[in-house]
Amino acid sequence: MGGHDSIQPGQVLVTGMFSLRPLPLDDEDAAVELWRQTWQQAYPDIDFAARVPWWRERWRNELVAKASIIVAEGADALAGFVTIDASGYLDQLVVAPAQWGSSLAGTLVDEAKRLSPSRITLLVNEDNARAIRFYERNGFVHAGSDVNPTSGRPVLKMIWTG
Repeated sequence: MGGHDSIQPGQVLVTGMFSLRPLPLDDEDAAVELWRQTWQQAYPDIDFAARVPWWRERWRNELVAKASIIVAEGADALAGFVTIDASGYLDQLVVAPAQWGSSLAGTLVDEAKRLSPSRITLLVNEDNARAIRFYERNGFVHAGSDVNPTSGRPVLKMIWTG
């Protein structure tokens, strides 16, 4: 499975400046707020505050219920998280804007690869060139185009195979 076994509930992996651990339920508010801040920074013309109730419901019903969620903490604050389900679908890679350009996103993707060692698929907005370059640098390849059913934005399907 890679350099170490996947993180189990109650375990913490310290890697560089960040600690990785499974999401505890009491981190929901911090994770939802980090999601809002990050997407608002990436897409300032969209009101993500208005989307928080929708996101909170999706978070609880689709992600917490069906995916492994690994959070990263740095300096006692949530700095990012990654979600990956049993099929290897990476739904969310969220990194605090203050950590953009750091090693954190790569660390979270590495953990997703350990959780799904044979294959990961994801969708990324076609206009998010920064994210596309990041995924390409981390071994993902283009595997088609689609439209996000929620936003209507064009997305690229990307795949990594181990």
